[in-house]
Amino acid sequence: MFEAAEVGRKLAKSDYKAAVPQLRSELLTVQEELRQSDFPVIVLFAGVDTAGKGETVNLLNEWMDPHWILTRGYIDPSSEERERPRLWRYWRDLPPRGRIAMFLSAWYSSPIRDRVAGRITVEEFDSALDQVAAFERALTDDGAVVVKFWMHLSKAAQKKRLKAFEEDPLQRWRVTKQQWTHWKMFHKFVSAADRAIRRTSTDAAPWHIVEGEDERYRTVVVATELRDAIRRGLERRAAPPERRAARRKASANGPAKVLGRVDREFNVLDNLDLTQKLSDDAFAKSFAELQGRLNLLQRRAGKRGVSTILVFEGWDAAGKGGAIRRVTGSLDARDYQVIPIAAPTDEERAHHYLWRFWRHLSRAGRITIFDRSWYGRVLVERVEGFATQAEYMRGYGEIDHFEEQLVTHGILLLKFWIHISKDEQLRRFRDRSETSYKRWKITDEDWRNRKRWPDYTAAVNEMVERTSTKIAPWTLVEGNDKNFARIKVLETVADRLSERLKK
Repeated sequence: MFEAAEVGRKLAKSDYKAAVPQLRSELLTVQEELRQSDFPVIVLFAGVDTAGKGETVNLLNEWMDPHWILTRGYIDPSSEERERPRLWRYWRDLPPRGRIAMFLSAWYSSPIRDRVAGRITVEEFDSALDQVAAFERALTDDGAVVVKFWMHLSKAAQKKRLKAFEEDPLQRWRVTKQQWTHWKMFHKFVSAADRAIRRTSTDAAPWHIVEGEDERYRTVVVATELRDAIRRGLERRAAPPERRAARRKASANGPAKVLGRVDREFNVLDNLDLTQKLSDDAFAKSFAELQGRLNLLQRRAGKRGVSTILVFEGWDAAGKGGAIRRVTGSLDARDYQVIPIAAPTDEERAHHYLWRFWRHLSRAGRITIFDRSWYGRVLVERVEGFATQAEYMRGYGEIDHFEEQLVTHGILLLKFWIHISKDEQLRRFRDRSETSYKRWKITDEDWRNRKRWPDYTAAVNEMVERTSTKIAPWTLVEGNDKNFARIKVLETVADRLSERLKK
């Protein structure tokens, strides 16, 4: 694969000087058009040491407007970063729509180094690459343009460059012992890189192998491909609005409409026994026992660095807030955070919808509670038309992949859907409207959502079927009786945390 990038291509100085002014102008033009668009551009630079990655990034920042470019270089993860899933720090740094990000030594770096050093097996290496490919697919499916450059040198050319840097007093700082160690393992690095590139080069996020020996050549190649990639992204967005609207309308008819009616007529929620109740005395006894048990379990989890994420979804007025308060009342306030999720802010809308949830992942040993969550993509966004059918259907796989990363990192993930009947919801709505200190809980939007009950029922049914996995199953909570629902939530959290701590 790399032979063609080791032949010593060179660009004449005169040709370089002739090409650069127009290329710089065109880059600035597409950057300005990008700023008015609704997608980001993510540029990854990987490759062998001294192949010109940093120099190229610096030059691109010089040629374009750096105010709208995010540049990040990654080293070994900090202790804070190691306490979270591996991709957390990259999700955190994703650019908003309309911006360009240039990442050096990003998500490919550690899997390749770990494989070369023998810290992971081939199977583990492939698994890490598949995780990266799924990450990139989520970005490109959401509209991002991902451009990946592997900057390459032959082993002889790399040695020549390292020696030249060492002999120059002003460049000597560039050379480290680690680079010479990597040079001795050149063929292992190239073998691992070859496998990574073949496994993760896709139509939406292809790799570009760039010969790095000649500075002028590599600069023009990278700048030209970046310009063209942004242009292609802009052209894809240029489809007339009426054509996009026609596609959405067509997708709402036909077989999908028939299947939607079937979903309305039968769903998994019908199997729940909403008549289950718990007396006040039984609740008080169980609640006191569970509070003490959960507190002790969380203390152990905190010492062992075991994190927990609780997700609460359910109908309006189903009792999510009450259940959350019973959980937090059992804990030390320093050990948890509650994240209430509402409509996304302008900053959040400028990113992939999962970005705001990655930002809230806590350090090791703590509990994060989401009052509504990433499931908004397949619930409210689906029902209210904020997400297209393609977007919310894609969301099931993206959510499963997100949760898989959480669980494989060692996080205990518990998901609760609190269910109540339509009649019980109406009773609670009226109680809130008639009680002065509860009126703030009821809004016009709650009444409007109630009219879409059949649509939400179908969405919930499909959500549970598609995202209740072995590693992250849904717990369906019968919520007509608040005492019963609250104890079921507490028991589930305590039991699952106890099981997790035994592993």
